[in-house]
Amino acid sequence: MSAVKRRLDRSLRAQAGVIFLLGVGVAALFRRDGHPVIRIVHGAFCTGVTAAVLAGRRRRAVRAAGTDAGTVADLHRGIRRGEVPRDPEERAAMRRPADDRLDRLRRTGRWLPYRLALMGLVAAGLLVLGVVDGSVVPSAAFSVGTLGFCWWVLWMRRRSMRRLRTARSAAGSPGEHG
Repeated sequence: MSAVKRRLDRSLRAQAGVIFLLGVGVAALFRRDGHPVIRIVHGAFCTGVTAAVLAGRRRRAVRAAGTDAGTVADLHRGIRRGEVPRDPEERAAMRRPADDRLDRLRRTGRWLPYRLALMGLVAAGLLVLGVVDGSVVPSAAFSVGTLGFCWWVLWMRRRSMRRLRTARSAAGSPGEHG
């Protein structure tokens, strides 16, 4: 399983293949009346758009780290696991993507309360509409799901910030882990 994860981390083609297969499979489950060629063309289009977005994000990460894409995937895996390389050059390379991701999280963080408040307003509005309409259960389920999603976003953000700060501080001090 670890070899599959490593392959997916490093290869954009492998990611695109999984996206294509999942997209076509889900479309086949939910749209049984459509022609298979349409599902395949739609899956190929969505895969192309997603692969372009992933390639842009990967290019940005490679530029921020100053290394190649395979090394960036290893650095991100090390950040997720809390592993700090022994080589000072690799530490500096780990610090650069950690700094970049922390800066992006901070920039998007100032809009996070507004986004969460908007999601709360939508959930509350649908709950009110559900009560007025008489379909309380679906709207209550959506509201609970929305609150759960908001909690998950906050939890993942805190977790990512903690990991990135740990990686940045460990990678920034050359004498500690040598």
